[in-house]
Amino acid sequence: MTVGQPRVLAVIPARGGSIGLPGKNIRSLAGLPLIVHSIRLAALCPEITRSIVSTDSPEIAGVAQQAGAEVPFLRPADLARDDTPMWPVLRHALEVLERGGDAPYDFLVLLDPTSPGRRPEDVSRALARLVSASQADGIIGVSQPEFNPIWHCVVEEGGWMKPLLPSGGAYTRRQDVPPVYRINGALYIWRASFVRTSTQDAWRDAGRFLVHEISEAQAIHIDDLQEFERANALVQAGLVSFPWLRRDEQRR
Repeated sequence: MTVGQPRVLAVIPARGGSIGLPGKNIRSLAGLPLIVHSIRLAALCPEITRSIVSTDSPEIAGVAQQAGAEVPFLRPADLARDDTPMWPVLRHALEVLERGGDAPYDFLVLLDPTSPGRRPEDVSRALARLVSASQADGIIGVSQPEFNPIWHCVVEEGGWMKPLLPSGGAYTRRQDVPPVYRINGALYIWRASFVRTSTQDAWRDAGRFLVHEISEAQAIHIDDLQEFERANALVQAGLVSFPWLRRDEQRR
């Protein structure tokens, strides 16, 4: 990093327990343990000052270290429960590293292993936008879903179909409906000052955020076996690609 560049911490969280798919963080996807895709992604991002794995599992820690990642601590058990929100996990990582001697960070990047489709250019472009937008507290990865909820989503009231959003019935052509995005879990970047000062788990209500669009095809998310097998199939078919893998590796 040259003088004047922001200090950026990337946190790759990987809890040992998983209800939907036990062992998913080290299950093989395209020939690599799932967590290793995020580790390799971080290594291709020169903007990231330091990248660490936060885990409570010695097994995951071993896999991460073998892949070249830093695991500077094991996460406390009270931050690794099934119902533990992500926000205190990120605050813990930031506090431990800065108390341990790291110079204060300017930005914190969350790279969830279960959303491995983001690319180095996503990190670069999103971070550049956030750096230049002083009034923004963060930037969040989004994508356009296959269906537009304004146009498609309805509820039932007294046995009758009603639009979920009152404005939905005003449109007569799909092409006229304004685009809607979903938070896809692939990329989150916050100002470190916001992470330090916002103690709310509901961080979305505590700040102002930009959006960074990632294609829906790359915005894969893995919580259960069906989603894992679907991700593998997309990679093998060449519909999703990881720039840190050679073509032959992606078709394993």
